[in-house]
Amino acid sequence: MKRSTDRLLALAMLIVGIACFAKLYPALAGKPLAMMRLEIFGVAGLLSVLAGLLFLAGLLPGAARRDPDAPLFGRDAEIAPAGHPRLRRAALALPLLALLVIVADQFGPWRIQEPRSEPAKEVATAPAEPAPRPSELKPEPEASAKPTTPEASAKPATPAPAQEEVAKPAPPAEPVAAPVQPAAAPAKSVPPQPAQPAQPVQPTEQTALAPATPPPTVAPPRPAPPAQPTAPEGHRDAVVWLAVSADGHEIMSASTDRMIKLWDIDGKRLIRDLGVHKDMARSALFMPDGKTALTGGDDGEIVLRQLSDGTVLHVFSSGANGGVRQLKVSPDGKRAVSGHDTGSVVVWDLEKGTVSHVLPGHDWSVSSVAISPDGTRALTGSIDGELKLWDIVAGQQLRSWHGHDRGAYGAVFLADGHHAVTGSGDYTIKLWDLDSFKEVRRFDGHSGTVYALALSADGRRLGSVSLDGTARIWNMDTGAEIAEFDPGTGPMYSVAFAADGTLLTGGIDRTIRDWPAAGGDGTVLFAGAPE
Repeated sequence: MKRSTDRLLALAMLIVGIACFAKLYPALAGKPLAMMRLEIFGVAGLLSVLAGLLFLAGLLPGAARRDPDAPLFGRDAEIAPAGHPRLRRAALALPLLALLVIVADQFGPWRIQEPRSEPAKEVATAPAEPAPRPSELKPEPEASAKPTTPEASAKPATPAPAQEEVAKPAPPAEPVAAPVQPAAAPAKSVPPQPAQPAQPVQPTEQTALAPATPPPTVAPPRPAPPAQPTAPEGHRDAVVWLAVSADGHEIMSASTDRMIKLWDIDGKRLIRDLGVHKDMARSALFMPDGKTALTGGDDGEIVLRQLSDGTVLHVFSSGANGGVRQLKVSPDGKRAVSGHDTGSVVVWDLEKGTVSHVLPGHDWSVSSVAISPDGTRALTGSIDGELKLWDIVAGQQLRSWHGHDRGAYGAVFLADGHHAVTGSGDYTIKLWDLDSFKEVRRFDGHSGTVYALALSADGRRLGSVSLDGTARIWNMDTGAEIAEFDPGTGPMYSVAFAADGTLLTGGIDRTIRDWPAAGGDGTVLFAGAPE
């Protein structure tokens, strides 16, 4: 028999064996099959595969056919293998039988009688709450033009601060009632029977009943937080910037609702809506003249406005430098420095209304800007934690160093001009010596990104707000924490000291609060608008 024929037969046997094993697949999937069916297909598949392998290996040759022209004896005589004809025929018959079994199973398979299962009882379930539609979801801070942090993005644009999801308290478990014993049935009336001689009373066996399960004691749920006050004239989104006027009587605020508002602290009222940006408003600064304000936003515009009525006096456009993420004005009001989402730092000549320098120093979005008290230097930070010191008169970079592991926020110069403070996404606040560029002191305590900083008028206290939802006051001399405030309303984005030394904060709850300098409960100074 030729070798190629054996290989074809081996292939056919292997196919039949695999087909037998395929019949056993329902049993592997957990479905019940008759035991006889399992045995027959298992044995048939195994023998078919074994026969196929023997044929493939050439171990079952047929009887050799002698060539009539070959000599029977001598050196040239043909030596033919004896072969295994009987075993070969048996091996050929096995796959045929297995194939017949497969065909027969298609028309009359063995089945087991499955016990009839009782109809399943319907169990009532509470309908699941429908998932909110995308249109109903509240956009993330970046989509709704809220302030951003580096934790949520890896591209050169400031990502949005992640808001902590507040878990809803689970409803209290229903107390389990003790099992109620069925009431005894009324006794039937029995006719009187004749008196019987007294029988000794057999003691009755008493069966102890299992004690009833007492109802569990369930703690009442936490009381819902009191509803926050609202005011129709308040901000309709997060308050991301606060500034106090030089006389201490007015507050200017910027919000992700694009509005700039001017407030009267003493009268606790809105003076006016000072203006609106085309995109998220980021900064709002009182000018030294006390009559104008400079505001910036993600629309890339820096607008000089009149405080008396909000009249726009001049617009500085950043153009290809992108949105204005941070903005500061020199103490003399002659220069402004803006940090942009493209990483550029722009120095503006406010008197001439022109650009003095464009400093493309940062590789990532600028997240903080501070100007020295003498108005000659600027400190900027980006969302990669890089800090840079600039000579804004000459337009030169003085020093660059990696100050934080994550984004640097809320940079502030100290009054001596040789030290500065920065907050960060690594949860730390650091005091820097700008002569040696070394860390002098660290303020630890926040558990979230430190987003904004403010110095008190005397420079001895530092105010900070964080995405952890707290505000804190620190001792600048020792680094010790003086007070911590937690309104329980979510991330805070803006901070400033009032003239009387109290701390002002704004955050995602749209509210401006006033906190006592020594600690304690705060008060709502200006409530946000209703949602």
